[in-house]
Amino acid sequence: MSKFNVAKLRATGRSPVTATPSDRTYEGGAGYAHDAKGELFLLGVANLAGEDTFYEKGSRRDARYADLVRRVAITDPDWTARFLRWLRSDANLRSASLMGALEAAKAMLGADIPGARRIVDSVLQRADEPGEALAYWTATYGRAVPKPVKRGVADAVARLYTERSLLKYDTASHGFRFADVIELVHPAPAADKPSQGELFRYALDRRHRDAAGIPARLGMLTAHAALRRAAAEDPAALLADGALAAAGMTWEDVLSMAGSTVDKARLWTALIPAMGYMALLRNLRNFDEAGVPDGVAATVAARLSDPAQVARSRQFPYRFLAAYEQAPSLRWGMALDKALQLSLANLPALPGRSLILVDTSASMSSGGFSAKSRMSCRGDRTRSTAAPRPETRSPAGATTVATTAAAGALPPPPCCEPNPLPRRGSDRTVNAVTNRPTRKPQRRMPRGLACRSGARCLQWTS
Repeated sequence: MSKFNVAKLRATGRSPVTATPSDRTYEGGAGYAHDAKGELFLLGVANLAGEDTFYEKGSRRDARYADLVRRVAITDPDWTARFLRWLRSDANLRSASLMGALEAAKAMLGADIPGARRIVDSVLQRADEPGEALAYWTATYGRAVPKPVKRGVADAVARLYTERSLLKYDTASHGFRFADVIELVHPAPAADKPSQGELFRYALDRRHRDAAGIPARLGMLTAHAALRRAAAEDPAALLADGALAAAGMTWEDVLSMAGSTVDKARLWTALIPAMGYMALLRNLRNFDEAGVPDGVAATVAARLSDPAQVARSRQFPYRFLAAYEQAPSLRWGMALDKALQLSLANLPALPGRSLILVDTSASMSSGGFSAKSRMSCRGDRTRSTAAPRPETRSPAGATTVATTAAAGALPPPPCCEPNPLPRRGSDRTVNAVTNRPTRKPQRRMPRGLACRSGARCLQWTS
């Protein structure tokens, strides 16, 4: 474990999930049935809404999850409320907790059980989620939204809507824009946000009018509009010190406005201080390809491995492995390994000894984590789908392939895969790299010798 992993683990009792022998599984093995709470917990922590699994279609899985939530919400609404809040806040599952909260609210309102407003508010923790909640409700139950659901969404709106969130999430790609949410739930501006009322009015104006004036009290929106006008005349205006952060610019918008006229290394250097944690994690490869200076890269690495920022980022451990596979550079390897270790602090301490079993059956390796994910549950992580890495310079000046400095902590990049060397003879086999017929391999690549990229690899130097 990393020395930075100093967060105290939270002790917990034994799992309340019980299983009793029941019928047979799909494959004919012994099956075990859980009670409603146990089944809801196990499904909730593993359910990515709308995603198919090996044995179950996404729509059927979602219907089973919704039915379990409704049943448990009626029999134990307090447990359901605490479970859904934990599912969003600690397990960091957005769609499952949002869907569960609305289904629980539906069941509780039908059974005249109070608490629906509180459940809805507790799971909405990002500014695009109030719109997500209303979109789910209207698609499932129609546009007649009950008052407790509206009030729960309104509470979240007052807590989450800011100038920065409006710039980031209020886009035409969403069916429910900020103005639509405001018009439907009628939120009261938060007492600690004196300009939020003007923000609500501006969101309504820009939704329904071609040209909406920005109130003077909304400083970030004013700076954003001014910077856009300046960048349209001269994209170099984007490089002004602190301008991007003050204007609430996203990195996608900045790259689009800059085009090909601004040096990418300088542009990323100006962008990085204003970027969030997830944005940094997704763009490590872009930083390398643009040639971001080592000093700037060091600040990025420090942020990635900062315990407080890792905790706030709510990233799953596999996110750091995915980032490494896309940019396995010497500049990021150690920071990503530390961040991955720190992200494991959310695992509770269990009493006694624990046995960890890895399922390597076909059902676990048939695809990625989701329809859009390249990550899978396969045990063999030797081969990566990432494109070739850029080369860097070692302190001695020799050309090296950019890999992690923490040997063994993360899998080797594809340049370090065994590189069969053909020898004389008639025996033929399939080359593991090119997947084409070749002569029988003489031997696998010795440590420290040439990778298939033609450069010397530090990871395997003995």
